[in-house]
Amino acid sequence: MEFKIFQKELELQSRGWIPTFHDVSKEIIEIVKASGVKNGTVCIASHHTTCSVMIQECSHDIDSFDLEYLQHDLLDIMRKMIPDFAEEHQYRHPGPIHAQFGRFVNEPGDFTSMNTDGHLRSAFFGRSETMTIKDGVLDGGEFAHIYFIDWDHVRARHRQLNVTVMGITDDLDEDRKWNNGETINTLHKFTAEEKGDDVHYTLQQKR
Repeated sequence: MEFKIFQKELELQSRGWIPTFHDVSKEIIEIVKASGVKNGTVCIASHHTTCSVMIQECSHDIDSFDLEYLQHDLLDIMRKMIPDFAEEHQYRHPGPIHAQFGRFVNEPGDFTSMNTDGHLRSAFFGRSETMTIKDGVLDGGEFAHIYFIDWDHVRARHRQLNVTVMGITDDLDEDRKWNNGETINTLHKFTAEEKGDDVHYTLQQKR
């Protein structure tokens, strides 16, 4: 049985002025196939601190902002929780030392550090997702798509998405079904005491 690690980097271009949602489902499926891994996992991780990875249904309809409806719904919610950075000193970050560091690393202007909303959204939403590979196929259910989200809308930027496939190149011998595939009942089961009748509140019952 061979254990294998396969890594690839996806290069992406975000547009700026509004968060960008990149659908990378096709590329991830192709990477998993090229890896030769039959059973294992694939980790899809952002290289950047203002970006996230999301697994979600494709909602098909696209609005004039070039966003799927579900993506724009998500953006609306994030804007309520973490408003767009619209005015200087709206957030504590960036401070003067950070702005100076930006100049040191040749950022085009102090405005590029006005992306606190992107950092907070990324921290809240997460920067990676891991999916299961079964029999050489990415297990995303019927409707899952994989999106790389660039929350930083200060300017158009080149981005990188890291993909790591890990697993075995062989078939699995054992059955995947836990407990013979019996459906697990997670509902609360009342005890006899919890089911007990309280005569103080059941005056209409005949005894």
